[in-house]
Amino acid sequence: MATGAPRQGFLSRLLPASGSEQFFDLLEKHADRTREAATLLAEMLEHNVDAEKQAERVKDVEHQGDEITHAVIERLHQTFITPIDRDDMHRLISRMDDVLDLIEASSERIWLYELHTIEPEARAFAAVLVKSVKALGDAVRGLRDLRHREALIAHCTEINRLENEGDQLLRRAVARLFHDSKDPIHVIKWKEIYDNLENAIDRCEDVANVIEGVALEYA
Repeated sequence: MATGAPRQGFLSRLLPASGSEQFFDLLEKHADRTREAATLLAEMLEHNVDAEKQAERVKDVEHQGDEITHAVIERLHQTFITPIDRDDMHRLISRMDDVLDLIEASSERIWLYELHTIEPEARAFAAVLVKSVKALGDAVRGLRDLRHREALIAHCTEINRLENEGDQLLRRAVARLFHDSKDPIHVIKWKEIYDNLENAIDRCEDVANVIEGVALEYA
């Protein structure tokens, strides 16, 4: 009995029973924070809100995402057995964090650059981004049960489609920006914001690629 009890405790710490649920909980919480930030950004572009206060709200959500990211990475170092491959888990949370960082960078620049006139393509970008992070959250939640591989891959396919939509939107937005604007500073400001928004959508596709790889490997 004296030797058996410590061994049982050691194994319970290694085996991914409740530990796997904690990993999935953290990933889903991060996806929820990303969706919240994307929604705040869309509101910032669509409605007449206080840009500074809205950017601060996005920054606060981004900080929450950072804390979740650190928690996932810390658990990866502390847990011997993980619910999915350790490298896949690290890539997944890192790319998810990239999405949130780019959303925060976009909102901050809209405030700092004092952009009182919002380009219509920026609103279109925000709409595509919100759809992308929603599909991302659905895909992340699908990791809990990899037996439903088709549904999981369908979410990833939708993210890929939205990434293509974002690419096309960037080309149209930049073309109109250079054609219509006579102010080079205005062009520089919006070009940077467009790039951040398009990169955020690209990072959603990176997340989808990791999840799809996991689905194909483990299902």
